[in-house]
Amino acid sequence: MFIEKANSLISISRQCELLGISQSSAYYTPSINRYDLQLEREIDEIYTDCPFYGSRRIKATLFERGFFVGRRKVQSIMRKLGIEAIYPKPKLSKQHPSHKIYPYLLKGLAITKPNQVWSTDITYIRIKHGWVYLVAVIDWYSRFVLSWKLSNTLDMEFCLTALNKALSIGKPDIFNSDQGSQFTSEKFTSELESKRIKISMDGRGRAYDNIFIERLWRSVKYEEVYLNEYNTVSDAYSGLAKYFEFYNERRLHQSLGYIAPTKIHFNIVSQSA
Repeated sequence: MFIEKANSLISISRQCELLGISQSSAYYTPSINRYDLQLEREIDEIYTDCPFYGSRRIKATLFERGFFVGRRKVQSIMRKLGIEAIYPKPKLSKQHPSHKIYPYLLKGLAITKPNQVWSTDITYIRIKHGWVYLVAVIDWYSRFVLSWKLSNTLDMEFCLTALNKALSIGKPDIFNSDQGSQFTSEKFTSELESKRIKISMDGRGRAYDNIFIERLWRSVKYEEVYLNEYNTVSDAYSGLAKYFEFYNERRLHQSLGYIAPTKIHFNIVSQSA
């Protein structure tokens, strides 16, 4: 872990502040069965590649990779990770029965400019002894990642922190999320409403209502997470910080005419580009 009490001249709380993670994350050392952890990682990779696979196909793919486990074991891990066939993301945020649900506003909407629609979501990021959670806010038009945040818990606060960081850069006309309790909480939605931002929420079970951030998660995992072994939360933070800088500043997107998101978002593309 990045925390070194005896030798560091910087306090633990200050180190956490500099890394942008909660202090509890610094002490995060989960206990987990190594074989189960490897199975979780294999299932994560299979599912990211084939989100339409159910437990039977995942079990068959595991057999091909030398993991001889029963379907019930696969189903158990899928439930733990929130994975469900066809639905192409982990359902990490669960609906709260007393929270207001807003309608989906993006059906048939032409996305024509930056800051027209932002969206957010949560995914899991593997580290050596378990998982941490990543939330991000992305602009639909430019694919620019406005903010991101890591946490070892699925509380609302790290999502709100990411939102406020994004709002320090600009303001969208519409903000879209799923119906998870983090995003439907009064504290989260009131922050949007106070700035007169329209709130849109995915329909339940509608896999592609938030398609652009789903594509972001795929890129993050295949281009960064699966290529590296994060031993600690700080390793994950450092790797993701470098990746998101690359993603925004230098990664050329085919859908953007092979231009990086930053140039599109801040309108610094030459007319001849």
